Amino acid sequence: MAGLVEFDQHPSETLRIGSGFSLADADPEATPGYSGNKTDGQNILAELDGALAELQEKLFAESRFGGKKRLLLILQAMDTAGKGGIVNHVMAPMDPQGVQFKAFKAPTEEEKSYDFLWRIEKAVPAAGMVGIFDRSHYEDVLIHRVHNWATPEEIKRRYRAINEFEARQTDAGTKILKVMLNISKAEQKARLLARLDNPGKHWKYSSGDLKERAFWNDYMDAYQAAFDQTNTEAAPWHVVPANKKWFARIAVQQLVMGALTDLRLEWPKAQFDVPIERELVDRS
Repeated sequence: MAGLVEFDQHPSETLRIGSGFSLADADPEATPGYSGNKTDGQNILAELDGALAELQEKLFAESRFGGKKRLLLILQAMDTAGKGGIVNHVMAPMDPQGVQFKAFKAPTEEEKSYDFLWRIEKAVPAAGMVGIFDRSHYEDVLIHRVHNWATPEEIKRRYRAINEFEARQTDAGTKILKVMLNISKAEQKARLLARLDNPGKHWKYSSGDLKERAFWNDYMDAYQAAFDQTNTEAAPWHVVPANKKWFARIAVQQLVMGALTDLRLEWPKAQFDVPIERELVDRS
């Protein structure tokens, strides 16, 4: 990758939260481990598309021959943080037949009649798939804590249930990649105003975003509590500075590629005699 400005330190090291992590001290403007600028970031994003697509194809191919591995990317963020851009730019190189995307909205009445993980369990990726959750089971400990829709005891139960759920998924062959896109309150305000200034973006605006914005500090506390309770060895959290959209995209691209690489994927060996098949093709 001659001429590209690469990461000095991989995001899996710089963005993975550790003991004593404080969200309040995490700078949304930062570009940890990367010294390049926006243009450099856009170049590396495009350059690595092929490598990312190949890793995903390997994952899919393995499953056709009994492989159980799969990847689940969980994206959490405040509104306007760029989850859609991550999906569009980072995941676009992948073959759609190997991707399961699920955007979790407010639960339906039927879903509310079950435990909060019921609808999540149904959406986990199958073997060989890259699953993407746009929001997730974490909404059930974030918004419910902020608005007191669940008691503190119930929230604690949900933390335990989440850890058990993610441990089961890991045991089943799922690599879980949890990402929180961290934008500042000022940046969110700028993005909301930009949507209002552009008629082509009005469809993205919701007055509900403004209502939730009023609870910003409560949400930050809820995220901190979720990190404290659910940052496990099997399913660690990564907090990605997201004020610079280009950095968030290349950071998540690196995290996804790193997660797929960790699965130690291999091309399935041919179940036929290659020279004989070549000869048959030549004769056809």
